Amino acid sequence: MTESMSRKNFVRSAAASAATLATVTYVRFPGDAAEFTIKFGHDLAADHPTNIAGKAAGDAIAAATKGRVEVQMFPSSQLGNDTTMLSNLRSGGMQMMAIGDNILATLVPAAAIDNLGFAWANAGEAFKALDGDLGSYVRDQITAAGLQPMEKVWAEGFREITTSTKPIKTPDDLNGFKMRVPPSPISTSLFSALGASPTTINIAELYSALQTHIVDGQENPLSNIEQQKFYEVQKYCTVSNHMYVGYWLLLNMDFWNGLPKDVQGAVSKGFNDASSAQRTNNEKLDGSLEGKLKGLGLQFFEVDRAPFKAKLVKAGFYNDWKGKFGDKAWSLLEKYTGKLG
Repeated sequence: MTESMSRKNFVRSAAASAATLATVTYVRFPGDAAEFTIKFGHDLAADHPTNIAGKAAGDAIAAATKGRVEVQMFPSSQLGNDTTMLSNLRSGGMQMMAIGDNILATLVPAAAIDNLGFAWANAGEAFKALDGDLGSYVRDQITAAGLQPMEKVWAEGFREITTSTKPIKTPDDLNGFKMRVPPSPISTSLFSALGASPTTINIAELYSALQTHIVDGQENPLSNIEQQKFYEVQKYCTVSNHMYVGYWLLLNMDFWNGLPKDVQGAVSKGFNDASSAQRTNNEKLDGSLEGKLKGLGLQFFEVDRAPFKAKLVKAGFYNDWKGKFGDKAWSLLEKYTGKLG
């Protein structure tokens, strides 16, 4: 992560990429009401690649449907935290959300299969699986749970460990460590297997929890670490790349089924086409942030990932999750990762 990019330059670059998604924007005049409104909520900042790509997709959808569909973006947990939004999405209180597959797994356990610790060498490997047979399997499970997923999964990225009391250099450094994890079964399982003491806290409450030492560390993509200003209450960052998280775009099933087929096609195309720019710009943003975060006082440590993976094997982490996911899902996973455990 040596690329240097200011947020101003990043936003300019992302906006240029987004412009290629919708070269013609449908202009609605005052008094023109959209036939269908999609309230799209997520927990990332307004200038994050996810929100930028969502706006670009909305423009493309409006143009394709001649203004019949309006996408309204609600970043920064404006519609509630992930747990609240997922509940509201299922009940019909909102039409659409983006959610990390690690948290979606509280409803659809199979969604967490790409979150297995130290499973991926790079993001490209993960998306080859999510765009392939493994992703198709998970989409079927999401549909069976009563939600409509878009075909292309967006990127949240690799997660890194930050701490306030000591750097994490080896698995033993995690023994008994008070680590925040999101409301995600596989995250709790991963850090328990590594010897930590994980505590579930929603991201909206995390800064305060770190400040008051309810927990002494957390793990997130660098973009979240920067945007949430965790560097103000953390001293060290371990570049562990311990988990890759995809960002699923989901719609309420009743709302989706109420859309005409041509509108469904335009909505799917708009968001699926936007995935390429979102993935690329998310990776660029993460790649630009190490230098910035160092300048803000965060000390970085590169680690050998092999001992961490070996500890997971010894703890039975992979065998446990193979049993939970089942032979079919595990076979699809190892088609892309190679043998795990």
